[in-house]
Amino acid sequence: MKDKGRVNLSELILCPHCNRLHRRITLHENGRAICRDCGTVLYRYNKKVLERSLALSITGIILFIVSNLYPLVNIDMLGIEGHVSIISMLESLMDDGFYIVGIVVSFLVLIFPFMTITIFMILILLLIFGIGEDISRDLLVLLPKIMPWSMLEIYLVSILVALVKLMGLVEIHFGLSFWALMLFVILDTYLNKSIHMGEFWELRERVFHEDR
Repeated sequence: MKDKGRVNLSELILCPHCNRLHRRITLHENGRAICRDCGTVLYRYNKKVLERSLALSITGIILFIVSNLYPLVNIDMLGIEGHVSIISMLESLMDDGFYIVGIVVSFLVLIFPFMTITIFMILILLLIFGIGEDISRDLLVLLPKIMPWSMLEIYLVSILVALVKLMGLVEIHFGLSFWALMLFVILDTYLNKSIHMGEFWELRERVFHEDR
């Protein structure tokens, strides 16, 4: 009788906007759970979201690797050529003695973005194959914590601002990595805005607990 009034915390969900507490319900295909107070979408159910997200995450990893393999921009000033890349920028910071800044920047524009897209892909694969129940839970908890620290879009904007100031003074050639980086930032922004973590919690519950 003592456990009768207890509520399983996994059955509850908190609205990220108004903090209203809701009890989870089972959704039908393409269904959405909406907050009663503010109308925020709490989670959805769509079987195809895993396949679509897997394709996007694989594309993101390829774009990220390409963006780091080659120079982003080649600069020609009076016959003197130079290039800008993420790796060369980090090396310059280290060579100039800015070790702490270099380490922080490497996490923000290199390590965290790669971790985010890689963890996202691993999570999707675990759900597709129905394995790693505990690991998938840990990844779902970890992912929202590191996503805000991925600041590659700020780095891209800073490059564009610098290039605008240099235009007319030097000859600028955009490399393949620059376009790969731009596409990665667009894709990463789309994933962050369009895909809700609650949707993956719902999918995880169905994958591991539907038949129990």
